[in-house]
Amino acid sequence: MYLPPLLTALLLQLTPALGPAAPLVIAHRGASGLLPEHTLAAYERAIDQGADFIEPDLVVSRDGYLIARHENEIGGTTDVAQKFPERKRHQVIDGKDHQGWFSEDFSLAELKTLRATQRLSFRNQSFNGRYAIPTFQEILDLVARKQTETGREIGIYPETKHPSHFRSLNLAIEPRLLTHLRNRGLDRADAPVFIQSFEVNNLQWLQRMSPVKRIQLIDDVGFPADSMGTAMSYASMVTPAGLRRIQSYASGIGPYKRWIVPEVNGHLQAPTQLIQQAHALGLQVHPFTFRSDPEYLPADYKGQIAAEYQQFFELGVDGVFSDFTHDALAARQAWLKK
Repeated sequence: MYLPPLLTALLLQLTPALGPAAPLVIAHRGASGLLPEHTLAAYERAIDQGADFIEPDLVVSRDGYLIARHENEIGGTTDVAQKFPERKRHQVIDGKDHQGWFSEDFSLAELKTLRATQRLSFRNQSFNGRYAIPTFQEILDLVARKQTETGREIGIYPETKHPSHFRSLNLAIEPRLLTHLRNRGLDRADAPVFIQSFEVNNLQWLQRMSPVKRIQLIDDVGFPADSMGTAMSYASMVTPAGLRRIQSYASGIGPYKRWIVPEVNGHLQAPTQLIQQAHALGLQVHPFTFRSDPEYLPADYKGQIAAEYQQFFELGVDGVFSDFTHDALAARQAWLKK
């Protein structure tokens, strides 16, 4: 259910403050289950619903601006194929072949002529063509405005996408990101900011350059793009030795949720000890991604959206990435009342 921003702000003020143990609700790409992802409208909807953090994935334009897209290949989430058909090309990114349209081939002015589309065919397509691609600057402006309107702190959880690739193009994401944070007074250990990455070297670089909290993302298969050919696979990261290595440069982990509750042949298995092992090292645990679509909800939850969230809350996660902020918040509220 959508509530007007002023009513939502009032309800939030009347809601008792969450205790320190309450898991964070991180709006994955904004309210991306309802609106085209990584748009100001999607971020604002998630904030109005009460998200603790919004999550912009960051890529770079040809002229060096940070923009919010899940990938630098923008053909799947914009109308670029209609507006710039001649720009389609092939390139290798992180060792994999890609065909499409890439953010680094377009100036910011060109990118601003594009409009976002819903990536998943089974979600609402009626908002396609309405919203522009936002810059990170515009996202920070939105957060500042909403904090003033609501009187509450709203966190920012940027992900550096394909950092090695962009660094190879002399378009490194990390220095640009830190400049934005410093300009806002957010380059602090206690700032409501987490910087996340599926790679390793850039998190280690960020550790040397900034006190901002860092999260090592852990995918379900494969290797970090900057660790190909090494022993540092994602599977190795969820071992005790891997977690100790992560502890040396990160504040926490963002694991694929099946590292915590495995699924085999469509059925959920007994939880692993990953959360306990990470917590023993002082690492936060923010698994991804929680989605309310029937296509994503395991059958074992019997269609009960809250059941998945509440299982993970009971297991002790510190936060969840969700496409459906309102469902995550409702599940958290019900869990806290138990």
